[in-house]
Amino acid sequence: MSEMSCSTCRSLQGETVHISLPSLPQFVSLARLTVASVGNIVGFSIDVVEDLKVAVSEACTNALRHGCSSEQCYDLYYQLDQDKLTIRVEDSGEGYEPESISEPELPGNQAGGFGLFIIKSLMDEVEIVSNKGMGTSITMVKYLRT
Repeated sequence: MSEMSCSTCRSLQGETVHISLPSLPQFVSLARLTVASVGNIVGFSIDVVEDLKVAVSEACTNALRHGCSSEQCYDLYYQLDQDKLTIRVEDSGEGYEPESISEPELPGNQAGGFGLFIIKSLMDEVEIVSNKGMGTSITMVKYLRT
């Protein structure tokens, strides 16, 4: 990481970026662009930024498919820290029991069902909080390896 990006990251430590997106698939690309920019500010490699983009896409797609009606929005929060990036995707849908989601069986012919498995494989920490009738929050953490 360059000296300039290190000092930039230190000055932004603890800052949170919040965006609220309409529940339309076209806006998932905006979430990907945002996490790419934030990931670059924190100092992640291009490969890690690509992983962040995939994880955010999967979390947003889950919010769209399972958590929001087309009239609702979902929220993304990016918290910048010196050694990590914390990303939270929140929806206001019906919620579900996170324990009820099992890992997909491979090989399989089904389309979908791999989102949470992909997120967990790409991120260092993943926490899912879901309350019946109150929505779901997926918090993902990626540590900066120096």
